Amino acid sequence: MTTPQQALVRSAARNNAEWCAVMCRTHEVDSGFGKEAWAAARRTPLYYPDAVTLEPGADPEALVARIDTASPGASVKDSFADLDLTGAGFRVLFEAEWIHRPAGVPVAAPDLTWDAVRDPDALRDWARAWDGGGGNADLFGAGLLDDPETFVLAGRSADGRVTVGAVACRSSHVVGVSNVFGPPEVAWPLVLHAACRLFPALPVVGYERGDDLAAAVRHGFEAVGPLRVWVRERPA
Repeated sequence: MTTPQQALVRSAARNNAEWCAVMCRTHEVDSGFGKEAWAAARRTPLYYPDAVTLEPGADPEALVARIDTASPGASVKDSFADLDLTGAGFRVLFEAEWIHRPAGVPVAAPDLTWDAVRDPDALRDWARAWDGGGGNADLFGAGLLDDPETFVLAGRSADGRVTVGAVACRSSHVVGVSNVFGPPEVAWPLVLHAACRLFPALPVVGYERGDDLAAAVRHGFEAVGPLRVWVRERPA
């Protein structure tokens, strides 16, 4: 019997996998959904897993067989923190918590103005602000703007600079928020205000860890279940 928390984790994991699939499409990487997991057969974009489990108790061997382990860096998002992939050469990269915030919870107006990015130039500005000089701003390509379920949220200072932001990915029952950047006490009110305006009937989900998890909880989220990300640093 599925508990309410397990149902929330399933929804959050599915939403996250859908967002990973969007990012793969923008990088021309094919991927697909199975009953137990979403997976891509070749290496996914930087920071994105090669597989995301969608159900507890996924078959580890079948899961690993769907991804590229012939080159270093294969990774799996173990959405229910119930797999042991050490036998396949993986180690735990980090652990985190799925988070959930119900729809309809009041949200205070943010200090900054916000908009949903609509054109490539604005997306480049957003990506540079997200990247903070790390050299990976090209991770977010203009193809994101063509996806009807993806919303790139930008919070702007008085002079028009992007200072905080996030990505919101809508699915059938939830909206997932990821890539939140900027000071948490500024970013979360803005992101939640935007989500409430754009998707008033949908709860907000995502995952965080450490100080970022504590900040999300301060802004009305609850932790609903653990996840692990596994990585295989050597080729098979």
